[in-house]
Amino acid sequence: MGFLQNNDKTTGSTTTKQRGDAAEDAALAHLQKAGLRLVARNYRTPGRGGGEIDLIVRDPRDGTLVFVEVRQRASRSHGGAGGSITGVKQRRLVFAARHYLMTLRTPPPCRFDVVLVEPEGIQWLVAAFDAGTG
Repeated sequence: MGFLQNNDKTTGSTTTKQRGDAAEDAALAHLQKAGLRLVARNYRTPGRGGGEIDLIVRDPRDGTLVFVEVRQRASRSHGGAGGSITGVKQRRLVFAARHYLMTLRTPPPCRFDVVLVEPEGIQWLVAAFDAGTG
């Protein structure tokens, strides 16, 4: 008859998804404390091979739309959270951002930020990359 296999990646009693959601919650709280306002969360492009944007926020001071990638790692080994944002990941984020911007009548100024959630705390990298990199 075989055996059941649990495909959830777990550490202790929390799944990878739960840890990711908690990291996004922490990042969002950090950004909101700095005055940014949530526009969308977990924006996905339709179809396969697209991208997902963890958080889309707006800076009310100048109207900039900020596409935020949240990365969480339990340790700094292998480059820590920031080391996991490869050129491929950046291209997917840019693709998803362009897709999102097509839904707006007049695209505002934009930037790509990264929020790293690590055991040492939260690090916010403003304008971590641009649409031409990756």
